[in-house]
Formats: sequence, structure tokens, C-alpha cells
Amino acid sequence: MTSQNQRFEQLFQSNVKLSAYSTYEIGGEARHLALPRTIEELSTMLHGARTKGLNPFLFGSGSNTLFPDHPDEEMLFFSLKEHIEFKLLPGRLFVSAGTPMTLLALFGLYTGIDAFDFTFLLPGTLGAGVYMNAKYFSHQISDVLETAYVIDKERPEKGIIPVPLGSCEYGYKNSIFMRMPWIVVGADLKLPVDPKLTPQETDELFAKLKAKNLSTSVLPDYYRHYTNELNVAAKQGFQVRQELLDVIADRGGKLHFDFPSCGSVFKNNYTIGEPMGKLVDRIGLRGTIIGGAMISDHHGNIIQNRGGAKASDIVDLVHLVQEKVEAEFGFVPEPELVIV
Repeated sequence: MTSQNQRFEQLFQSNVKLSAYSTYEIGGEARHLALPRTIEELSTMLHGARTKGLNPFLFGSGSNTLFPDHPDEEMLFFSLKEHIEFKLLPGRLFVSAGTPMTLLALFGLYTGIDAFDFTFLLPGTLGAGVYMNAKYFSHQISDVLETAYVIDKERPEKGIIPVPLGSCEYGYKNSIFMRMPWIVVGADLKLPVDPKLTPQETDELFAKLKAKNLSTSVLPDYYRHYTNELNVAAKQGFQVRQELLDVIADRGGKLHFDFPSCGSVFKNNYTIGEPMGKLVDRIGLRGTIIGGAMISDHHGNIIQNRGGAKASDIVDLVHLVQEKVEAEFGFVPEPELVIV
């Protein structure tokens, strides 16, 4: 027990600004932050948190998370973004939860598989994608998932639990993972064809993908890095499919990466017939500013940190949109943004 406690103490950092771990670039100083690199380290941290009475909060790259201005000192924040792992199996690809989803698109680029093109420039990690059934246009994670793997954070001694696709209860940006005390640690993704690679070529491919990883939550840097990777790949003879270029045109055109944000703040309500961005436009809220935060003047469903915004500024704009949309259209928009 003593050695396990010592290991726990070695694995977390103290007094870390959460703003460096969020695409909003917002968040006060956390008393405890852990960056586990393996499932074993994650299990050690969960056990230590329970022993010390700390409340664990798990996240990936912080792309859909708004951290508080003054974090609770009894919370232990876990970022899984250092846990990047690939394993090629017959008919499927195992990917760890901390792997950036954009690396899935690059895997497809290098192997000629187009099933993961929709993940390009999704700034979250696979674990978050599995958790919320991440969607882009007509494709979502449930289209490619075979089995998710989780740890019960209340009973980590149970080990890794497989959750097959049919048990995930997937819907539009909804899943069983949102209702259970589970931590997604990885997933098997379906491959339409097996890449014809030798073991050495497979190892080289996975090493290449890990080398392409950009461990930052700064959106402009993220956008430049990965769009440039397409140019590099094209010069190396890889075919850059039109779907990948369409993602750049769409997300770049909406200025998704120009300022710190979480992307879309609210889920669309498909019973209304118009996306949330259009509804916000219709009630004249685009460009509304509170403190250092602003509803994008290019897209009504994006709230940006325009410089020095606090979490409270973002929350106030969220509440403003909810109040105005309810008054005009008769429903309260549901955030997909996780407000800690």
C-alpha cells in the first residue's frame, strides 16, 4: 500500500493552471492534475483518489470542457491526452482514449481507408468521441465503433470492461457513457479492409502517427499543424481525398479555429428544423459580448474567448442564449459543452 501511495504521489502535478489544458484557454489553478500514460497509471490514480477522498474529473484534450475560474481543491483532474496507443488486429484497430481523433484520419490517409475522414480536425480525443458519439456532418463514432473499453471509476478493481456497440445506447451526441460512472480507456474500431502491412511497416506507421501528434490545446496551432500534414502527405505521394479538403473548407470557413472556443456549444434540436446557429442568428445574438467572451459573429453556435474571458463570461452567454431561445422557440437548448 505504501508503494502504491508513493506511486500516486509521483504521478500527479500540483498547482497547475487548467487554462493550458482547454481549447477555451480558460481555467484557474488546479491543486491536483494527473497525466497518466498507461491504463495501469490511470488505475493507480483512481485508487489513490479514492483513498485520499479526492473527486476525480476525467477529460481528454479539453476541447469540449469549460474549467472553473476557481477549481475545487478536492478535485483531481485527469487528462488522458498522454495515453496514445494503436494496435492493429484482424478487421479492427484498437485505439487508446487519449489518441487525438485527427490521428485516425491520418491513419486512413496513410492506409487508403476513408472510414475515418470525418474525424479530421475534430479537436478532441477518441475517449471523448466515444463518450459523446462525436459527429461531423452525416458521420459519427458509432458508425466505426465495434467495442469500447471502460474502467468503472467507483470500482476500478473490476479492471477493464468491454462494452460492445449494441450496448452503447448511442443516439445524437448521446450514449450510455454519459450516464454511467465509467471512464473510456480505448476502443476497437472497425476496418472495412485490413491494411496490407508487414509487422515492421505497422510499427513504423504507428510511430509516425505518434510523431505527428501535437500536444496542445491552442486551436490556431492545432489547425495549422494538421492542415500542413495534408500538404506534407501529398508531397510524399499519398492521395488526399476530397472529404478531407471539404473539412478544411467548412471548418476553416466558419472560423472554428481562429479564437479559443469549444466549437459548437449547444446540441441541435432536430424537432425545430433549423440548427442552433441559425436560431441564434434569428434572435439577433451573433456578436453579443459579455466580458471577454463573444458569440461568434460568423457562427451563432460558437462562443469564443476573445481575450481574457473567464468561465463566468462563457456561462453567462450560455444562459442568455437559453433564455432567449426558450422565449422565442419554446425549448431550452441543451449544451454539449461540459461546464465543470
